Amino acid sequence: MEQRTEMATMQAAVFHAAKDLRVETVAAPGPLVNGQVRLRPLWCGVCGTDLHEYVQGPIVTPVTPHPLTGAELPQILGHEFSAEVLEIGDGVTGVAVGDRVSVMPLIFCGACYQCRRGRGHLCMTMAAVGLSSPWGGLAEECVVAASQVTRLPEHVTDIQGALVEPTAVAAYGVDRAGVRPGDLVLVTGAGPIGVLASLYAASLGARVVISEPNPRRAELARGLDVGEVLDPRETDVVAAIRDMSEGVGADAVIECSGTERALQTAIAGVRAAGHISQTGLHTRAASIDPMVLSERDITLGGTWCFPTTDWPRIIGIIAQGKLPVEQAVTGLFELDHVVEGFEALIDPAGSHVKVLLNASGRGRRER
Repeated sequence: MEQRTEMATMQAAVFHAAKDLRVETVAAPGPLVNGQVRLRPLWCGVCGTDLHEYVQGPIVTPVTPHPLTGAELPQILGHEFSAEVLEIGDGVTGVAVGDRVSVMPLIFCGACYQCRRGRGHLCMTMAAVGLSSPWGGLAEECVVAASQVTRLPEHVTDIQGALVEPTAVAAYGVDRAGVRPGDLVLVTGAGPIGVLASLYAASLGARVVISEPNPRRAELARGLDVGEVLDPRETDVVAAIRDMSEGVGADAVIECSGTERALQTAIAGVRAAGHISQTGLHTRAASIDPMVLSERDITLGGTWCFPTTDWPRIIGIIAQGKLPVEQAVTGLFELDHVVEGFEALIDPAGSHVKVLLNASGRGRRER
């Protein structure tokens, strides 16, 4: 086992309560146990889940010890991150000290009904690094199981490595909709997941149309050069989709906004026997007409997280140059400016879509 350089304390972004996120000195991780790796986080993304915690939490961050990890507030945040391996525990063979990796953050029991059927992302006691575990990616060090890390090829950047997690979320939505080359795919919402879903669908050979009312996000979406971008405030999106498809509708809709209007557009705009993936999270109830689903044989399916085995595949697509995920990034901040990064994303007049934080000060800025 490689030995670490001792660090008794470290800097980390710690969530205490709504609007109480602090960069503070905390105890560094102690000795490793079998199968663990010690990491130096490089770049870490701010997720919508992090924003919900910051604005309204605690929601998924545990106020009492988590049954799987024992973690409870205060919580080091950060679950979308790339990192450098600092130390490996006994029994670890897949990575070595000095490797750059991307972290799959989900922690699952392996024994419950869902886990025994290969659905770790639906584990009945699931936890996540940076949300309900002792460690997170917005810190100078982090400890995870070796099974949670995948080595990054040399030509995949630190920034791209931090985007594997949200890309896996977006890709799962597209895959669940059964998208194939040549399909017409409507993506509603050009937030981080919508942008990554659009890039992923385009990498599969689909014709992509994006619906986005926010002018700044629409501008970013146009810069992706993956397809037409429509403003639903000015354009009848359903009529436009039908015009593009001989009146039939989209083969698939990836609903990424989590709004009632977008879900209604998805149902009206998809073709008969088409598929809708509800990938954006709704924070309130939405009204739909279920009879339309029956009359037109439409499949409406929700998605939660991602297959926990998807990291090598997503990294491979990025490495081939087919998935320029870095195009989703609009802001890079140092860890000391974590609150500024969070506030930039919740500002309704702001221009940011995806913000990454230089978790340990070691992340390289090349995209």
